[in-house]
Amino acid sequence: MPPAVPYRLWLGPMAGYTDSAMRQVCHAAGAEASVSEMISAKAVVYRDRKTFSLAHIRPEEGPVALQLFGSEPAVVAEAAARLAESPPGRPPIAIDINMGCPVPKVAGNGEGSALLRDPARCYDVASAVRRALPPDLPLTAKIRLGWDAAHKNAAEVAAALGEAGVSLLFVHGRTRAEMYSGTADWEAIAALCESAPLPIIGNGDIRTPEEACRRMRESGVAGIMVARAAIGNPLLFSGLAAALRGEPVIPPTPGERAAAVLTQLSLAVREKGEKIAVREARKQIACCFSGLPGSAAFRAAVHTAESYDHIRQILTAYANSLSSEG
Repeated sequence: MPPAVPYRLWLGPMAGYTDSAMRQVCHAAGAEASVSEMISAKAVVYRDRKTFSLAHIRPEEGPVALQLFGSEPAVVAEAAARLAESPPGRPPIAIDINMGCPVPKVAGNGEGSALLRDPARCYDVASAVRRALPPDLPLTAKIRLGWDAAHKNAAEVAAALGEAGVSLLFVHGRTRAEMYSGTADWEAIAALCESAPLPIIGNGDIRTPEEACRRMRESGVAGIMVARAAIGNPLLFSGLAAALRGEPVIPPTPGERAAAVLTQLSLAVREKGEKIAVREARKQIACCFSGLPGSAAFRAAVHTAESYDHIRQILTAYANSLSSEG
């Protein structure tokens, strides 16, 4: 069996968000490891150039697992073998199989969370990938609690994946039908921790260091994964890491939060060019100060920004206004 995956604090995969730039700033802030944006197994097999750019890992990102999605065992296995044998950047710490994406264009094609409807298919995909990987490279998977409220079969899926050779399981505490609505069911995650034959990393609604510690303590998970709460707020990981170490949590200042997202944007500009990076960054930076005084006007200004310098000016001015009020 491959070695255990030892990390407790993970940045979760989000298509269109968790690119190299976000992974770098979150790792610098305290994220121990991350999972890449999901990568089409078919596109890897067909050698799509853009797809291979999604699989490029820089040393500054820290430990990264590459996540594949697909439903055909042979195709996913071939893609996994290619990424393991000839990675376009630094080698991944694991190959992850996406069995949780709820969006219609993925699930509607029998991939992502649609696999949860057929635990035998989950086993077939995972076991094919496991056989294709080097013995020392871990295989992980990300799932949800089930397809809908009437079909919460995460325990059955976890058992199948453990038998197939998966080393670690990421579990989002919602069903596919819930998408991202409602509240993540951490009681169900805790129950799964008691029955599953492999370690569980819990995911869903972790927004504060206090929540992270409480979920770790009450559920019995081996670690936590944070995704949406880190959008526009990579320094959340500083507080999370401190709390998990049992140290005092010192909230970042508005200026520190602004500096972190500007660093992320500058890294994205280097990777993708200014036009694309700024366009993609607007949706993240607009979340940076949600709920604070004047944040609506701040978001509106960010959405009109066309350059790095323009965003820097908007961020700096708003952060300074918050600091003066505080």
